[in-house]
Amino acid sequence: MNTEKKQHIVRVAVRLILAVQLLMLVGVLGAQAQTASGLLKKAAASYEQASGIEAKFTLRARSASTHSGESFEGVIYMKGDKFKLQTPDMITWYDGETQWTYVVRTEEVNVTTPTGEELQFTNPAVLLQNYQKGFDATLKGTSTTRQGKAAYDIELTPKKKSDLRTVVLQIEKNTTFPASIDLETKDGMRHTIVISQWQTSLNLSDDYFVFPEGEYPEAEVVDLR
Repeated sequence: MNTEKKQHIVRVAVRLILAVQLLMLVGVLGAQAQTASGLLKKAAASYEQASGIEAKFTLRARSASTHSGESFEGVIYMKGDKFKLQTPDMITWYDGETQWTYVVRTEEVNVTTPTGEELQFTNPAVLLQNYQKGFDATLKGTSTTRQGKAAYDIELTPKKKSDLRTVVLQIEKNTTFPASIDLETKDGMRHTIVISQWQTSLNLSDDYFVFPEGEYPEAEVVDLR
């Protein structure tokens, strides 16, 4: 799989993990019987007050047309509208304004300023504001996680035209933490994220989400802004 395709998969991973973290804070199971606006405000406040969040995951991507696939592990760190994503092929930093993507194989760093549309899924605050407008949520039933725990299955369907076809979240009943995410796109790609660990009390400074130039002295910086 080429670098461009891997970058696309990584962007999907960022979007999904941030979305699930926010859904977990909102309490999507309870939202079906309650007014969503109050829950969304509470979730936004909780997220903004968090000193740092970490999620470890495995992502598997498979094409229905070519039957080819890709699998890798990663970890994402989040704080407010900032994140740092690490996978075997690349590391991405976003400080709330500027994004740096370091490609391990080429030692190249692409510097960009994400557009408002791109931040719909990479900025937690924007996603919270637009959650109700973006998706219909349906409780489809129950299932068992890979670890043998009882879970709820929740399907999200885009309300407007989107590259996404459906997203299915598997939420553990006892903890309400997400266990897995299945996403299907209109181009026949299916992405599955299995989340192995959440930590929600990290103390991360703002500098943690800025590309540390001193640690990559040989990197070629390509400014695309």
